[in-house]
Amino acid sequence: MHALDIADQTGPIVVTLIYLALYYAFQIRQLQVKTRLGREYLARGEKFDRYFSQDREMLAADRTQLNMLEHMPPFLALFWLNAVFVGPGGATIAGGLYVAARALYPLVLGRRLGRGIRAQVLISTGTGYAVLAYFMGALVWQLLA
Repeated sequence: MHALDIADQTGPIVVTLIYLALYYAFQIRQLQVKTRLGREYLARGEKFDRYFSQDREMLAADRTQLNMLEHMPPFLALFWLNAVFVGPGGATIAGGLYVAARALYPLVLGRRLGRGIRAQVLISTGTGYAVLAYFMGALVWQLLA
């Protein structure tokens, strides 16, 4: 058994750290929206129920954070399997693309969630699914080689 050389995994490590920073940025945004809306509702003499209010801005902040959380396990698992067993270079490029697409999600979703999801969200989610498919394909290819 040979140990991984951390120098070979610099790209995947950086992508992972940026991804985790983005995750926490989305959580901070979610908290900021919740706090601000609580104050605004209170100032109007209304009750803000964080979970049942159906405030469209809160829904958008929640959707952004929860969508990232939903996709975190498959992304990190496939990303690191690729970095280790296929190659760190391709994993870094594809992982960087995935993180960039994920960063676009709140921008294409919009500040307030409407009655339906905007088609522009496919810019982010479609790219993410394509990267995950690439990771799976590269792993299968490596297994068959």
